[in-house]
Amino acid sequence: MNGFDRQNKKGYLLGVDTGGTFTDFVLYRAGDMRIHKVLSTPQAPEQAILQGIDELGVGTSDLIIVHGSTVATNAALEGKGVRTLYIGNRGLQDILTIGRQARSELYNLQPHARAAPVAANDCLQTGGRLDSQGKLVEPLSDEEIDTLKAEVARRNPEAVAINLLFSYLDDRFEKKIEAAIPEGIFCSRSSSVLPASGEYERGIATWLNSWVGPLVEGYIERLRARLGGARISVMQSSGEAIAADQAARQAVRMLLSGPAGGLVGAGYVAAVSGRSQLLTLDMGGTSTDVALIDGSPRLTREGHIGPWPVAVPMVDMHTIGAGGGSLAWVDAGGMLQVGPESAGADPGPACYARGGTKVTVTDANLILGRLRSSAFLGGRMQLDMQAAEKAVGQLAQRLGLSLHRAAEGVIRVANEHMARALRVISVERGVDPRSYTLLSFGGAGGLHVCALANALGMRSALVPLNAGVLSALGMLATRPGRQLVHARLGLLQGLSDSELRQAFSRLAQGGVADLVEEGIAGDRIEAEYALDLRYLGQSYTLTVPWSSLERVEIDFHERHEIRYGHRMTAPVELVNLRVALRGPQTTIALNGTAGSEPAEACEHLTVWGVDRPVPRYERAQLAVGQALAGPALITEMASTTWLEPGWRCTADSAGNLLLEKMSSS
Repeated sequence: MNGFDRQNKKGYLLGVDTGGTFTDFVLYRAGDMRIHKVLSTPQAPEQAILQGIDELGVGTSDLIIVHGSTVATNAALEGKGVRTLYIGNRGLQDILTIGRQARSELYNLQPHARAAPVAANDCLQTGGRLDSQGKLVEPLSDEEIDTLKAEVARRNPEAVAINLLFSYLDDRFEKKIEAAIPEGIFCSRSSSVLPASGEYERGIATWLNSWVGPLVEGYIERLRARLGGARISVMQSSGEAIAADQAARQAVRMLLSGPAGGLVGAGYVAAVSGRSQLLTLDMGGTSTDVALIDGSPRLTREGHIGPWPVAVPMVDMHTIGAGGGSLAWVDAGGMLQVGPESAGADPGPACYARGGTKVTVTDANLILGRLRSSAFLGGRMQLDMQAAEKAVGQLAQRLGLSLHRAAEGVIRVANEHMARALRVISVERGVDPRSYTLLSFGGAGGLHVCALANALGMRSALVPLNAGVLSALGMLATRPGRQLVHARLGLLQGLSDSELRQAFSRLAQGGVADLVEEGIAGDRIEAEYALDLRYLGQSYTLTVPWSSLERVEIDFHERHEIRYGHRMTAPVELVNLRVALRGPQTTIALNGTAGSEPAEACEHLTVWGVDRPVPRYERAQLAVGQALAGPALITEMASTTWLEPGWRCTADSAGNLLLEKMSSS
């Protein structure tokens, strides 16, 4: 038993979010919170984590860590997984190559050829085939097992992915093959990774799990070895945590590990301020993630990582290559572009004085006066104005603009990219953003929040306390849990409530056992049941919470009409059972601002485009209820908020800044 008692007030809780530029830390114990940031070390992420823990000065024996890892994400996006063999049924070994025959460019007659996920020489075929009812079509003989063992030994891969047809109905053949794989080779089978219909999506999930699994496993083992007695859990893409010793076998569920922590943190801090309908903007150094929260983060099973579909549950978000470190450049037509390439942590923006010479969004904000060079990271990191001016000056020369006009152009282009992303997650899904609150976080989010709210016609925004490390805070606020699925095809009308209740109970057993092994008391585990339903003859499903058969069918018809504009009289078909298991949530006390009296501006600065000196306030000194009118700069250790003219903000009791558009503007 790992004993993940996160309510234990004797130990420290540490949330860690590894980003492309910075690694963020939130250290918490009994109401006391400390935040910290260090530059990331992408080639060995554990080095930045160890550096941060050392600088925080805490012993590992008293440490409970919840970690958002980018190891799986980076390996998948960069195509740097391990050599993996794919085993499928005879004649179907090339399923992953064929895919759904969907084209990314529908009208391009000469599309760019995309490499197959697994090379043809590494795709093996065998018997053990079932039909859609689970009946035997072709047996799996001992001779075929011996042949597979010999082929695996000859190819000597690091990982194997097993995906047989309809194995979610009967997994005996996949288990037999798994037992024959030599020790030391990472092995995943589809009946464990994703026991649901759809042989291509199931196969991709299984392959991804094996392709990046050894990398995740090695990283976690190194981290655990270096952190001694610390207890570690890892954020999953669905927003629940899993113990580190179980995480490697679930690598495919960690592809949105860090961003999921941000959404959990966003929902947690917004609820304290009485806001539940949110558009979230997580602007870090490398990318920006946007999402919609209506009470809780939405999950999707139609997500992607690079070109590959990921059918395991993950938070529903849209990501673009626009962050504080995004590079500005001029294309062949003389047009200014921003992103998707980033300066990353090394060398970083030019103003970091680490060898970077290209213009980034951070350099542009510094030139415009929206960043204070001496107040960056609480003064621990001095920004180099001369380096930023040199980089932006060269860009300005190419564009034929002044220094400040070029910097403003960089900001406007980046803002347009982010505004477009926010429209994708809201307007294009039939949601009017004007009735929502724009919640901005990440190290760079507060610099752009007013401009983006203006672009979408929104009149309210929220910048959380410690917005620059909110994803790390979300790691602490998350709940340990599991998302379970199992295919069960059949007409809804032919089932009974008691039959479904028993099926849900059987599906939940394994997940409950895993959580109990992590130290969660069985009576503190909450379970939510849902069904994937469709009209008979349809391909796509809708997930509907289950309480009774009568209620779920009514809800399905209503959801179908809302989603597609009509309902049908066809029979309703059940496709999958789903169970969400969650342990108790850790209560994190959000320390409000320290000021008892309204704070005075600590200085007045020149901000380009504003015709009068702009006051700068230390956020920690603002009093509860203190209202500020823009223009103003509000600085804290991990982020800066640019309050534009026409906006005002109020600090609430949790320390969050509530921004409102002035009615006269």
